[in-house]
Parts: sequence; structure tokens; C-alpha cells
Amino acid sequence: MTERRRIFNEPGYLLHQRAYSETSLLLDVFSRNYGRMTLVAKGVKRKKSRTRGILVPFQPLIVAWSGRGEVKTMTSAESLVLRKKLQGERLFCGYYINELILRMLHRNDPHETLFGAYESALEGLVRESDLERTLRIFEKRLLQELGYGLHLSTDTLTGAAIEPSARYRYVAETGPVLDNGEEHAGVVLHGESLQALHDEEDFSALHRRELKRLTRAALDRHLEGRPLHSRELFSRLFPQENEQAALGKSQAIG
Repeated sequence: MTERRRIFNEPGYLLHQRAYSETSLLLDVFSRNYGRMTLVAKGVKRKKSRTRGILVPFQPLIVAWSGRGEVKTMTSAESLVLRKKLQGERLFCGYYINELILRMLHRNDPHETLFGAYESALEGLVRESDLERTLRIFEKRLLQELGYGLHLSTDTLTGAAIEPSARYRYVAETGPVLDNGEEHAGVVLHGESLQALHDEEDFSALHRRELKRLTRAALDRHLEGRPLHSRELFSRLFPQENEQAALGKSQAIG
């Protein structure tokens, strides 16, 4: 018989929750050392539950659980610091990041480096003015952690360093190659945009527009055509952002 494993004092964040019974919840949690976990939180819907108020997105948690199968039982949860306060567009950017983790990470697969990138992204959504830069950097780190890293520093056909003023065509299977205007596959963008994402420097309007197309194409390829609900919800709640996108301006969510 498989030993019932107990985990204590594990840092994590709630990604999503849904009803499990009249008094319990099923939680998707992103933990530092164990990756994405699914936990049953028994009795937390009762009014007297001490953990009811802290089981919310973007709240840093210390969680304990036990169990043998893929779905474990949460035995405790506490919070030592205040919740990351996100509002408006920043809030939906946070939901977008959470959905990416839910959709692209397998359960029980450790991603300690990505956990750090997630915390950095949340801090960026709280403090930074350029939300698109925060999201593009997280998307880049997510793809890299999962083994689908973007090629950003060299022309993958010639091996030459990326030229800032040159135009490249980024093809999914190969990476960036100089654009000759004859091919139609991939995403066309300037070398300076590739360099901005590689160096994680400040983004210009050109960088934002081009890099959004690049990371969206890369993510959609691995999502296998499955739509992201956060994108659709953002489009409905912030229609003015979509009007700006149609005029050539950019919006944060990829």
C-alpha cells in the first residue's frame, strides 16, 4: 500500500476554486516545491471556518496537505502577509496568468523557478506601469520553464546575432530568420523587439505590439487551439481596449 504522504509549511497561491460539496471546496493551488496541486478543502464553506477568508487568488499562503492520489486533502492553510491588491485591468491580468498556469502545467510537476517568476509577475502587476512588459516576461519564462523557450538572440538559420533594425520572421519550429518578404508563415517583427524581450528592458509601443503577437502565437500553439476564458472575459469587460487594439494600439492580455 502506498504510504499516505504529509506535506507541511508549503508556500503557495490559490489559482482557482470550485464547489466540492455543501461545505467543501476543490482548490487548484500553485506551490513552490510541488507545482500545481489539486486539494480538497473540507468544511471551509462553513461560517466558522478559520481559513474561509484567505482562500482567494493572489493571497500568499502556507499550506499543508496529505494523501496518496492526485487529489490531496488540505489539512491547514494560513497567511503570513497581506494579499496582493489587484484591481481593474491589473486584476484580469492576474487571472490571465493563473489560467496559463492551470492550462499549461501538469499536476504534481515541480517548477520552483516558475514559482519565483509568478511572484515577480504579481509584484509587477501591483507596482509596474507597463503591464504588457510584465505579462510578456512571464510568458517568456513560462515557455522556457516548460521546454518551449523562445529563441531571441540569434538568427537560427545563420547563427548571426540579432540586428536591432532588421526585420525577422519568427517561425515556431525554427525561431527567427531574416524576413525576405516571400514567406508567409510565422510572426514578423523587428530585431529590437526580440532584444527587448531577451534583455527584459523597457518596451516601446513597437515592442508591445510585436511581442504580443509573438508570445500569443507561441502560447496558442501549445494550448492546441483551446481558448483562454480570461481573454474572452477581458474583451467583454474592457471593450475600449479592443477598440484601441483594432486601431493598432496594444492591450495587455495576450
